[in-house]
Amino acid sequence: MAKSFQEQFQKRRVLTGYLSVVISISLVLFFVGILGLFLLNTQNIASYFKEQIVMTVYLKDNAKDIEITQLQKKVQLNPATKKINYIPKEEAAAQYARDIGEDFLEFLGYNPLLNSIDIYFNAAYVNTVSLTETKAELETADFVDEVVFDQPLVTLLDENILRISYVLGITTLFFIAIALLLINSSIRLSIYSKRFIIKTMQLVGATKSFIRKPFILTHLRLGVLSSFLALLGLGFVFLELNRRFPELNMLDNPMGLIVVFIGVLTLGIGITGISTFFATQRYLNLKSDAIY
Repeated sequence: MAKSFQEQFQKRRVLTGYLSVVISISLVLFFVGILGLFLLNTQNIASYFKEQIVMTVYLKDNAKDIEITQLQKKVQLNPATKKINYIPKEEAAAQYARDIGEDFLEFLGYNPLLNSIDIYFNAAYVNTVSLTETKAELETADFVDEVVFDQPLVTLLDENILRISYVLGITTLFFIAIALLLINSSIRLSIYSKRFIIKTMQLVGATKSFIRKPFILTHLRLGVLSSFLALLGLGFVFLELNRRFPELNMLDNPMGLIVVFIGVLTLGIGITGISTFFATQRYLNLKSDAIY
């Protein structure tokens, strides 16, 4: 009876140790994968924000319909253009009245706003040089009153995107280094709890390779399990982000996603196997009295 209780206690202790290893490795790999996903989609996020930049072309009241139509077609044929939106002055006045909560037309007695065309550009063309050239070209038309875009915002966006990319890259490398240390520490603690078993097997004549093999295989299985748990979490996060933010086009780069998933799997299995080998070897090389 006492022996059965002791065996059950030992089994629970072993399972608890394995569970703690799996949970710690899974969490580390999950956060590494999250950083990898963000790093992978930095360009998509940057493109999304760039494509929200609008250039507005204000048209004079004497502009003819044919001139407006020709300008729209010309702009639409430009490879830099993503989409255009023509806004009549009446629609602009109604929107402005809703924004300020007051019908300013009754107060003024006339509509001071102008017909306009909002132009949105593909991300590759959203930079100060390209937009300034486009602005100058559009202003050459006699029926164009003014062309405006938020130049300081474009400059700030370019600078911040570059800065964020560097910071995110360095953070990812730093976190991978931390992940390696944490996984290695978890494996070392797991092997440490079995140091007496290792030394006992060695004393009865078992070779080092014979002793190492079951430990490595066991922890490799734990590494595979941890990696798949982390990948399940990553898959859920990725699908949820793609559902909530479809405009980021996260599915446009499936190869990059595969690289992140394979990287997480390789990291989990590789580091687990290598750490187990060296942790086991350490106790195999210790003298019997040193393990105390």
